[in-house]
Amino acid sequence: MKKLNFYLLIITLFSLMSCRTDEYIPREEVVAGLAQPENTAIKGFYVLNEGNMGSNKCTLDFFDYTTGTYHRNIYAEINPTVVKELGDVGNDIQIYGSKLYVVVNVSNKIEVMDAKTTKRIKTIPLQNCRYMVFKNGKAYASSYAGPVDINPNAPKGKVVEIDTVSLSIQREVTVGYQPEEMDIVGNQLFVANSGGYIVPNYDKTVSVIDLTSFTETKKIDVAINLHRLKKDNYGDLYVSSRGDYYTVPSSLYLVDAATGAIKKDFHVSVSEMTIVNDKLYYYGNEFNYNTHAYTKTFGIIDVKTEQIISNKIIDQEYVDAIKSPYGIAVNPITEDIYLTDARNYVSTGYVYCFDKYGHFKWKTEGGNIPAHFSFLYK
Repeated sequence: MKKLNFYLLIITLFSLMSCRTDEYIPREEVVAGLAQPENTAIKGFYVLNEGNMGSNKCTLDFFDYTTGTYHRNIYAEINPTVVKELGDVGNDIQIYGSKLYVVVNVSNKIEVMDAKTTKRIKTIPLQNCRYMVFKNGKAYASSYAGPVDINPNAPKGKVVEIDTVSLSIQREVTVGYQPEEMDIVGNQLFVANSGGYIVPNYDKTVSVIDLTSFTETKKIDVAINLHRLKKDNYGDLYVSSRGDYYTVPSSLYLVDAATGAIKKDFHVSVSEMTIVNDKLYYYGNEFNYNTHAYTKTFGIIDVKTEQIISNKIIDQEYVDAIKSPYGIAVNPITEDIYLTDARNYVSTGYVYCFDKYGHFKWKTEGGNIPAHFSFLYK
C-alpha cells in the first residue's frame, strides 16, 4: 500500500483479482544454497508478504544466514490449525524481545508469535491497524480506527499502547486522519498522519504524543499525505509525503524533533526508507495520474551531514529489472542491501540481495507482494 492512494489501490487490486484464478498458490518451500553460510550476531531475517487486498494471501518467509537458505510460507507450516493463516494484507513486521509481531491490516489484527519459532502466541484485535514501535516494555500501534473506505467523513485515527507481557491494550489516544508510521524520540511518540481516506483534503500533520500522559500535545505541519517516519541519532525525523499524485510531488522532509521546525526538503520521491549506520537508504516508485506512469528513484542520504551522497544504491541493470520496488532493508553488520519486487502485484514477487556496493548477490521468489523485513538476532 505504498505508492497509490487508497482509491487507486482498491480499484487496481479488484481489477486484478477479477482476472486472476490460480496464478499464485501459497506454499511452504525451501531454496537452499542461495548464499554462503554466515556466522554473525544476526541469524537471519523475516520477509512479510502483504498479499493483494481481499485475497487472504499474507505469508511469512525466512532467510537463514547460517545455512544460506530461504524458507517460504513458514507460518502456515508451523501453525497448521490457524484458520485463514496470517490473513489479509500484512502491513508491518517487528521483533521486540522474544516476540515477533505481524500487523495484518484488513484482517484487523496483530499476530504475536515466538520470534525464534514463529509459533503463534496470541491475536490482538485492532481495526485497520498499520504500524508498530516499541519502548520500555510497551508496544504502540497506529490504527485508522475505521473500515477500509474512501470517505470524507472517515474518523480520525488512533494509537494504542499494548503491554508486551499481557499482550493487552492498555491505553489509546486519538491522532490525525489515517495515521501511518511512527517513531519515538525521548519520551515523545511521533505519528505521520496521511488523511488518505479523505482525499483530496489530505492530512498534513505529525502528531506528537507524550508517553507519560498518553495525550497528543501538539501537531506539526509538514506536507500532505504523510507516510514514512524514521528518526536518526541526532534528534531529527525523516518524514515522507506521498503528494497528491497529480501536481504535488512526493518528497522527503527533515524535521527537528525538539522544535518541530522543518529543516530541509530534499525534493526526492520516497516510497520506503531505512536508516542504518548513519545512512538513509531510500527508493521511490511514484505514480502520477496525469501521465499514468511510475517513476523510480533510488538514493542514499548521510544523516549526519544531512546531504544526499548518492542517487543510486544498486547497479543500473537491476534498477531496470525490478519492475515494482516495494520493500527495502539493510543488514547493519554487512550492509548488504535487500530490495523486493512486487512485479504486477498478483504474481509471486522477488527478493533481491546486493552487497554494500550495490552489486548483485542473489535473487529468489518470495510470496505475493513481498514487502517488509525484520532481522532476527541470535
